Amino acid sequence: MANPMPKRRLENIGLSITGFCVALVALVVVTLIVMVAQQGLTTFFVDGLDPVAFFTGQNWIPEQERYGALPMIVGSFAVTLLSTAIALPVAIGSAMFVVEIAPGFGRRVFQPFIELLVGIPSVVYGVLGLYVINSLMRAIFGDAAGTGAGILSGSLVLAIMILPTVTTLSIDALRAVPEEYRSGSYALGCTRWQTIWHVVLKSALPSLMTAVILGMTRAFGETLAVQMVIGGVERSMPSGLLDPASTLTAALTAGLTNAVSGSVYYHALWTLGLLLLAMSLVFILIIHLIGRKGAKARG
Repeated sequence: MANPMPKRRLENIGLSITGFCVALVALVVVTLIVMVAQQGLTTFFVDGLDPVAFFTGQNWIPEQERYGALPMIVGSFAVTLLSTAIALPVAIGSAMFVVEIAPGFGRRVFQPFIELLVGIPSVVYGVLGLYVINSLMRAIFGDAAGTGAGILSGSLVLAIMILPTVTTLSIDALRAVPEEYRSGSYALGCTRWQTIWHVVLKSALPSLMTAVILGMTRAFGETLAVQMVIGGVERSMPSGLLDPASTLTAALTAGLTNAVSGSVYYHALWTLGLLLLAMSLVFILIIHLIGRKGAKARG
């Protein structure tokens, strides 16, 4: 019978393997950031484009060498904020019902149904938006909606897409509130609604904010579904919610297939990718700050 490996040696092997995994992940992240930054900053340091003009310019017309990214920036933030505003009340209300009103129904029926929505591919949402949401926009707003494609259509599709994510995380946040908080509130004579509003939601606020930021992160980075329903117009600034527009991700996917490697247009698209990466890092930083603040509040 073979002798068992000494515990100290086994522990060293485990530490080496986990350390290698951590170093590999860190290397991949750093390499990705460096590569995107190198290509994206070439637009300014090699091609000579003005950073201020690039980020504040209102026309993106590569044929005329006019690279103003503001229309895509506005489009990305517009659909992200509007979709979050649409999805958030529904998600929080659903989570409150599942956790506080009908926990049995929520655990057996509602959550599996929500998890099913998470697995639906983005292209399915895009097709539904293209044939249902855009038609609905034309039916409601008539000629003002044009083809139906626009910021409002993209926001509605994104709201449906991020709703399962925000709802599931909100349910977990409400369930994490200690039962003693509810019992103490009831003992003081509070009603169920007062307990939910003043105790449960307040205690779960940091986790709920994290759920919102994660939903916004998905909305900000979504590509295919938005590209199919928002119109893909990136040459000028949108003037209203019904106007066709474009987002950073949509402009990237549409432009990289036609851009010549090493050209100014190619580097400008990489700069849009660098902006997307920076915004993702900002969202992650916000999540960490919220989590740290919540941990301090809980002591």
